Amino acid sequence: MRIATWNVNSLLARLERLEHWLESAQPDVVCLQETKLADDAVPALAFQALGYDCAHHGEGRWNGVAILSRVGIDDVVPGFAAGIEPDPDARLVTARCDGVLVVSIYVPNGRSVDHEHYQYKLSWLARLREHLDVVSEPGDQVVVLGDWNIAPTDRDVWSVDKMEGSTHVTVPERDALASLVDWGLVDVFREHHDEEGLYSWWDYRRGDFHQRRGLRIDFALASASVADRVEFCVVDRNARKGKQPSDHAPVVIDLAA
Repeated sequence: MRIATWNVNSLLARLERLEHWLESAQPDVVCLQETKLADDAVPALAFQALGYDCAHHGEGRWNGVAILSRVGIDDVVPGFAAGIEPDPDARLVTARCDGVLVVSIYVPNGRSVDHEHYQYKLSWLARLREHLDVVSEPGDQVVVLGDWNIAPTDRDVWSVDKMEGSTHVTVPERDALASLVDWGLVDVFREHHDEEGLYSWWDYRRGDFHQRRGLRIDFALASASVADRVEFCVVDRNARKGKQPSDHAPVVIDLAA
């Protein structure tokens, strides 16, 4: 089973690239972020033509998340589960795909540490943990994928000095992420790759992609039952190349049967 996540930074702007990538990479499940579409504007027929069902949670111009699956998609939950403070933005969708509980997330950016959006980010991450308590059951296979807008450690940042005092690397953000790990999740990419300089996002400006100035902020956290099945994990840098790419690259994990 191949599962991937990709912040496409506008689904309509990147649809042709996404279709080509789906045909090439052949993922079974794909989590998308920043679709920037309302639910009724999703190109569902284009995905169906490629064999994918789609669960989408969107609001229009901003945010928007989706799960594409060609192995079934059930128990769809748009946003946080019932009983949790609702989110004003479309940043989360959950579904079961071939027995795996898949959560596609787009964590708030935070903007700056003195901005109210930063507090919203920390609150959002706390509610994500509550959400997992509600939607999962003991023994579930769980994988939470997406754009986390957090670099877990200093080796996930091209320059610690340049990022000092910025969001994505602060102690409260990393502690919030660690709380999710403590819930029972594993950063599967780091189980397979220990090197520095492995990123998933590069700013469009200053030639950052070619200069290898990036951040690893797109990744999968998985329950042990899923992490133990991971045979392969990679950031598909090729999808960041060419004309009008997203500023993010897909992250792909392969699970053994």
